[in-house]
Amino acid sequence: MIKKVLIANRGEIAVRVMRSCREMGIKTVAVYSDADRTSMHVSYADEAILIGKAPSSDSYLCIDKIIEAAKLSGAQAIHPGYGFLSENAEFSQRCQDEGIIFIGPSAKSIQSMGDKISARKCMIDAGVPVVPGTAASMDEENLLSTCREIGLPVIIKASAGGGGKGMRLVRDESELIEAYHEAKSEAQSSFSSDEVYVEKYIESPHHIEIQFLGDMHGNIVHLFDRECSVQRRHQKIVEESPSPFITEDVRQRMGEIAVKAAKSVNYVGAGTIEFLVDEKMNFYFLEMNTRLQVEHPITEEVLGIDLVKEQINIANGNALRFSQKDIEQRGHAIECRICAEDTENGFIPTAGIINSVRTPQGIGVRVDSFIYDGYEIPIYYDSMLSKLIVWATQRKYALERMRRVLYEYKITGIKTNIDYLRRIMDTHDFVNGEYTTHFIEENQKNLSSHDDNEEEAEKIAVIAAYMDYIVAKNSEFSVTQPPHGDQRPISRWRAFAKQKGVLRI
Repeated sequence: MIKKVLIANRGEIAVRVMRSCREMGIKTVAVYSDADRTSMHVSYADEAILIGKAPSSDSYLCIDKIIEAAKLSGAQAIHPGYGFLSENAEFSQRCQDEGIIFIGPSAKSIQSMGDKISARKCMIDAGVPVVPGTAASMDEENLLSTCREIGLPVIIKASAGGGGKGMRLVRDESELIEAYHEAKSEAQSSFSSDEVYVEKYIESPHHIEIQFLGDMHGNIVHLFDRECSVQRRHQKIVEESPSPFITEDVRQRMGEIAVKAAKSVNYVGAGTIEFLVDEKMNFYFLEMNTRLQVEHPITEEVLGIDLVKEQINIANGNALRFSQKDIEQRGHAIECRICAEDTENGFIPTAGIINSVRTPQGIGVRVDSFIYDGYEIPIYYDSMLSKLIVWATQRKYALERMRRVLYEYKITGIKTNIDYLRRIMDTHDFVNGEYTTHFIEENQKNLSSHDDNEEEAEKIAVIAAYMDYIVAKNSEFSVTQPPHGDQRPISRWRAFAKQKGVLRI
């Protein structure tokens, strides 16, 4: 039995895993870099071990140091979280070789699904529907003939890719060669492999994924669907479960296909099949994620299942504690990713000291976070600060709740995307559940904080400037701070003008 787990990660996912371990009576070990000495996961764990300098290549991506830390602490198992080494087949194999339980799938499963060309071949052999495309790495010589056979538009993709890197959309033959070399170059720099392949581009698809669990006894169940179509540059921003788009019949068929796909690679642990779904609800395999997903909390909320506890139960060699007929979706959940970024300046990540955090609370509200008053955000890692999750009996109530908690969530001292997320919740397409992966670009105008009525804004700005002068002369008017982290002093008059949507400050 696992009695101590080392979490080979940082931030909110490290804290989230530790919380489940604590409920199970399992001791936890944190690893941390120089930049994370004051991170919450370090103080929350029962033990903490420094493993290197700030860059992830010297710490969180260093297999030798993590294995050494596990041995030093006496941890029987390692949970990789997501990102970093979570889908690294070498790391999984190394744990096995060292007699340490890897809380995740086997190295063989990770390897077969980690390479997208290999994954496509596996799924085709298993009878899983895949997007039309090539089943082998592409070279320039047969690029044109292949794309003509598939039919434009196409996407050139890095075989070892992820997160939108090494991808190029091609709508015209004249763009093919340049896009091909750009994709190969980006793939090489991002993944140390320049292998690329070609897929048919599905116009205006939905990005739907199916969560599943498999044990060492051959039992595999699916945990239904998540809608992940709100994306910016192929990075998810908002997720919800169940999908407001697919029908119950399609949901069941996708679940059955996901189980079939997992069985084809003898999968053990928690995993996710990602599908593209077209407007006619035809669905195609996109990729398999051999780890816990960032958006796993919404599945937990609608099912009442703790996925981390199930991962540990499986890693202990136990059979799944439920069958497919025992699993039922209840209500609706939405997740927003709270990030430290400047949404008005290209979404660039923002670092600095968080002055204060006011976290929303109430029925059906969950915040997975690792930030606190006075915490300094390092510049070395992902910009995500927390995940805000709500649950309600119906989608419309979950949406109302998310609007409320986004209003209440206050993080000062740095810029965040909270206001941007609030605008997403108010967008017509999202409210009606009528959105695809093109949602962000199609609603760019609605999502911008800039007001198009420049003349009216100019007038209000003049009035506000004059009132600021009066405020400075009259102490009965108090100067307050605007919501959501903007640290410039703002009078009540400016706050009023800002709320009316006619003043940019």
